[in-house]
Amino acid sequence: MKKSLTILVFLALAPAQAALADDDCFAPMAEWQPRAAVAEMAAQNGWTVGRIKIDDGCYEIDGTDAEGRPIEVKLHPATLEVIEFEYEEKRRDRNRPDADDDD
Repeated sequence: MKKSLTILVFLALAPAQAALADDDCFAPMAEWQPRAAVAEMAAQNGWTVGRIKIDDGCYEIDGTDAEGRPIEVKLHPATLEVIEFEYEEKRRDRNRPDADDDD
């Protein structure tokens, strides 16, 4: 009985775990585009790159759009398909802890 209940709980939670992980990227490293390709793709879109990092197996660009608004873009590492695009609120200046208080 306990084994059946454990299996039932697992099956009930599996879809929820899959939904939480759908913004993760799964591609073998051999298929990844180089960072230079990510930077080129960003430039073609009019984005200024502040930082390219890897998060959840995806490339993530922190930068600004053509109008200077802070953005965060998550890209599939093999196809460079945009998975998530966010306009960031205000960026905090790492050198000035009180930077948010200027307005």
